[in-house]
Amino acid sequence: MVEKFLSQTTFTSQKDFIENLKIKVPENFNFGYDIVDAWAEKEPDKSALMWTNDKGDHRLFSFADMKTYTDKTASYFQSLGIGHGDMVMLILKRRYEFWFSIVALHKLGAVVIPATHLLTKKDIAYRCNAASIKMIVVAGEEEITKHVIDAMPESPTVERLVSVGPEIAKEFDDFHIGIKNALPFTRPKQVNTNDDISLMYFTSGTTGEPKMVAHDFTYPLGHIVTASFWHNLRPDSLHLTIADTGWGKAVWGKLYGQWIAGATVFVYDHEKFTPAEILKKIHDYHITSLCAPPTIFRFLIREDLTKYDLSSLEYCTIAGEALNPAVYETFKKLTGIKLMEGFGQTETTLTVATFPWMEPKPGSMGVPNPEYDVDLISPDGRSVEAGEQGEIVIHTENKPIGLFKEYYRDPVRTKEAWHDNIYYTGDVAWKDEDGYYWFVGRADDVIKSSGYRIGPFEVESALMTHPAVVECAITGVPDEIRGQVVKATIVLAADYKTHEKEELIKELQNHVKKVTAPYKYPRVIEFVNELPKTISGKIRRMEIRENDVK
Repeated sequence: MVEKFLSQTTFTSQKDFIENLKIKVPENFNFGYDIVDAWAEKEPDKSALMWTNDKGDHRLFSFADMKTYTDKTASYFQSLGIGHGDMVMLILKRRYEFWFSIVALHKLGAVVIPATHLLTKKDIAYRCNAASIKMIVVAGEEEITKHVIDAMPESPTVERLVSVGPEIAKEFDDFHIGIKNALPFTRPKQVNTNDDISLMYFTSGTTGEPKMVAHDFTYPLGHIVTASFWHNLRPDSLHLTIADTGWGKAVWGKLYGQWIAGATVFVYDHEKFTPAEILKKIHDYHITSLCAPPTIFRFLIREDLTKYDLSSLEYCTIAGEALNPAVYETFKKLTGIKLMEGFGQTETTLTVATFPWMEPKPGSMGVPNPEYDVDLISPDGRSVEAGEQGEIVIHTENKPIGLFKEYYRDPVRTKEAWHDNIYYTGDVAWKDEDGYYWFVGRADDVIKSSGYRIGPFEVESALMTHPAVVECAITGVPDEIRGQVVKATIVLAADYKTHEKEELIKELQNHVKKVTAPYKYPRVIEFVNELPKTISGKIRRMEIRENDVK
């Protein structure tokens, strides 16, 4: 299938990739018809989705199955009044009904808003009003349905509530009865244009209300690079991305590029993350490809990997936060597999990555995806030299496939981030002599101390190599002499919680001085039980800074 959209499908070097990657965009592209239904016609028995849960249930869906179920779902949603441009929020965790629903909504030309089950009444009401949401489809669990019901008096645009079970509260329509009784689906005459909004995410953000990141119907094509040339997938691959469907990473790794490549998506629907269970799933199902954030790999390498047959695992990618080199080295030592890092945002597809023909540099994000004209610029707009820090920006004289359309209903924020044909990511990095990019931190998080610019990540990486540190956040605190000094807020490993604190502080400071440049060591260290985080799990360094000046 991928060959329909590429003039060249294999590459041997980054030079070859830069010169010959060309994505062909059909007129009025629709992922539901042009990918899911096309596979169902071409290879109906080909596996699309392999699903299991922590209760021992198993389901395998072919592309023919996916066409059948997405058509039924589309017909059912049509009967509830959903059509072109209507906003529908999906709170479906890792339930297989998410795949039925998102593809069905694409087939209708509606707008999909995936959301996490962690939303409260206030979060749901805010989203419903900000986006004029018309329908919500949920996993039928008491806590989710209660928050949704409680939000309804403040959410006047919502007309229908649907539950996929197991519980169906009286305020909800039953999804499975609905698709069972659905009439045969007829494709609408005019479904969408390429410029129409198809997908929207509320970014969690570390300050202010969430922004609505709107993507158009061509967005899935941007993930060809994600799946085929970063995950390195083939039609016989079985790929697991560890992400809940409420986050943008789900469509990065559990849907678009994977199905364009013809790979089978593996889904483990679980309540609580248990490293041993993930390893057991790789062992039992012979998973060939894994993508997860560094935190997951940190937990995996603490397990006894000799208990599991991981020989099916061919390729591993890592994203979501910067990779600590110690995690890379340990995983490679235990498995022989090199973790291939990547970088992107909710607003983009894969922007910078380590590709299969490259030798990874542990801790480096890799090099730019040729679809994006990436640059690093100084505060005065100059392209920085090798070794110099700059903000990651994307030049948009020719808008890349996969870059967001706008912050919905927020032209001011859109213009702040994207003006004069440049999209400003807000992330800071530096580039080495070989063109590899190295993450420094969010622009707001960079610490300026005695004339030095210190990125939080490099100090966090140094601290994470000490066994006492489970998690940490680096921030700057005001200092009369230096302007700012480095502060480390640390969650300790259980074995170190009883250690004498002043001795441990000195030990950690000396450790950082040995691992990285001595001037970067944390002059202030605070031990806490947990770090403040956003609803998506990102560390709220802003909250730490605000507490320090109270």
